[in-house]
Amino acid sequence: MEQEAGIFEERDPDAEDASVARARADLAAGRVYSHEEVVAWLKTWGTDAYRPFPRRWRG
Repeated sequence: MEQEAGIFEERDPDAEDASVARARADLAAGRVYSHEEVVAWLKTWGTDAYRPFPRRWRG
């Protein structure tokens, strides 16, 4: 018996296009953070140095 595709397995081209458009707009507006900056924050998880998600990243 063939299993029905899950809701996250079906492609939605309109949603994908909208997501790419939002990402491009963020990039053009400078709403991006370096990989190194994000990694440095993630490395604080589970340590005494942990800090909440930076507010300035919330846009």
